Amino acid sequence: MAKKSAYASAGVDLAVSNQLKDDLPALLASTQRPEVLGEVGGFGGLFALNTRKYKTPVLVSSVDGVGTKLKVAFAARRHDTIGQDLVNHCVNDIAVIGAEPLFFLDYIGTGKLQKKAFTNIIRGFAIGCRENNCSLVGGETAQMPSFYQPGEYDVSGTIVGVVEKNRILDGRTICPGDKLIGIAASGLHTNGYSLARNILFDKMKLKPSSKLPGLGITATAELLKVHVSYGPLVQRLLKKFNRGARRSWAVKGLVHITGGGFMDNIPRVLPGGCNAVIVRGTWDVLPIYELLQARGKVSDAEMHQVFNMGIGMVVIVREDQSAGVLRSIRAQKMNAWEIGFIDTGNRRVQLVGT
Repeated sequence: MAKKSAYASAGVDLAVSNQLKDDLPALLASTQRPEVLGEVGGFGGLFALNTRKYKTPVLVSSVDGVGTKLKVAFAARRHDTIGQDLVNHCVNDIAVIGAEPLFFLDYIGTGKLQKKAFTNIIRGFAIGCRENNCSLVGGETAQMPSFYQPGEYDVSGTIVGVVEKNRILDGRTICPGDKLIGIAASGLHTNGYSLARNILFDKMKLKPSSKLPGLGITATAELLKVHVSYGPLVQRLLKKFNRGARRSWAVKGLVHITGGGFMDNIPRVLPGGCNAVIVRGTWDVLPIYELLQARGKVSDAEMHQVFNMGIGMVVIVREDQSAGVLRSIRAQKMNAWEIGFIDTGNRRVQLVGT
């Protein structure tokens, strides 16, 4: 038996790391766009932007993680959804500006590399990138013994996309009378997990394998539902409804409902003099939120500030185009509802109705 290296004895096994990385090219090949140059594994990923396709291209970047949703994955020993969650979250963050994704880079930090978990995470990245026409051009995997608890890790991702300068969606034309369309979420997506875990596992004493009361599925199945990507839908909506001059655009603003829920995210796109009015009861609130609110004794206002409440993205549209946009979203087999409107105010969100 070969003698263990000093570095391996200290907790960092380069042989295992290199073996796992040897499997990456096959996983990543399916995500490659024609603009990608070179191979994965270099010091940097190369992407040759096709400048002939754009008049004035603007690069759009974002970085994010998936928060304590990872704790559910650890407890369930299920790692096949995390990569998709991260890619889709990042895609949505740049989609609201009107950008299409170009490439993605990932980071995984762990105490000791576990082959099955590592492979499943990377496979999730690849699936997410492929479904969003986004190239996975590289990443970093860090082994940091004693830094993480056994079996745990952290992930983050960086995405870069592009949008024409004169097609940037910045909300400047939003005005009173515009309508708010909410597009359905699959579940919690990647936010509010610290509170959800506290209610389900600490207060209710459930286990990841426990059936959720009234829902008929396990906590793991509910909490690890994949974050929906709205990127492809957004691109189709913008091509259909935002032709010509900005003053004629039907889609005036987009909001990714992430950490901060309705209350903190919608104001990010509102111009001065506008409030967003959300009419409760106009969409189907997911059963998981009814359970969390009842068992956690969480106020309605806080629920709408922590969770997405079943709405993953909000589209702010011209009043006379609302019905057409709604039909177009539903034609893409996504549930959507008119959930509110823009009123005069000072860039705040008002909850009305029951």
